Amino acid sequence: MDNYKNDNTARRYTAHVSILGTTQLHKRNPYAVAWWSAAFPGFGHLLLSKYLRGFVLFVWEVIVNLQSHINIAIAYSFQGNFESAISVLDTRWVLLYTPVYFFGIWDSYRTTVDLNKIYILAEREQHTFNTFSIAALEINYLDKRNPIMSAIWSLFIPGLGQLYIHRIVTASFVIIWSLIFLYFSHSLEAIVFLFLGDIQQSTAVLDVQWFLFLPSTYGFSIYDSYVNTIENNKLFEKEQRKFLKDNYQQPNFQIIKGKKVK
Repeated sequence: MDNYKNDNTARRYTAHVSILGTTQLHKRNPYAVAWWSAAFPGFGHLLLSKYLRGFVLFVWEVIVNLQSHINIAIAYSFQGNFESAISVLDTRWVLLYTPVYFFGIWDSYRTTVDLNKIYILAEREQHTFNTFSIAALEINYLDKRNPIMSAIWSLFIPGLGQLYIHRIVTASFVIIWSLIFLYFSHSLEAIVFLFLGDIQQSTAVLDVQWFLFLPSTYGFSIYDSYVNTIENNKLFEKEQRKFLKDNYQQPNFQIIKGKKVK
């Protein structure tokens, strides 16, 4: 059980700290979110902490992509072999894939615009939120962390950067799927052969269908952990500033034209 329970007395909140992570509203670029949905359906929604919708779109992408052989077609296209790219596609699955793919892009863009408006309203209301949450299995609290370290850990294994900043839901999801992609793509085997200088065997052992899921997964993990570390740091500073002002600043303290007036 979490020690904190939100009483929902405010109309809008800018953030919520729970044992599963820190969820917050902040200004986002709708085009950047839409781009991540285009790179891999579901990632745009995960950036917005819209987890259920993001999970559905992500799993849909994996299943339908594998069945329609889209990644193999992309690999043939990169090689300039467009006839093989067209012939390998299963049109029954591709026609299912297309509308959901564009829905993910459109919905993430629309949701980002809406959440930006809600954030502006929540900022004006200035309601307090919890900064510490403790339970039998986990503790979460607001503090400052290094965004570079988040990116570096994500570069090793996707999801570690999210663990560093306590985004447990995203971290668990990304780590599990990264392991699946790494295993079925035989990427680690290919790396071993590459270190041994056997480039031909390194290329032959790769399963392109699974391997092409990895670039987007790595990129998303690095971007998400880096951006959210910065935003968590801003949230920490803002909450500290408000706390010090409410509890330690004299009520008649004012700053006029750069001068302190008591």
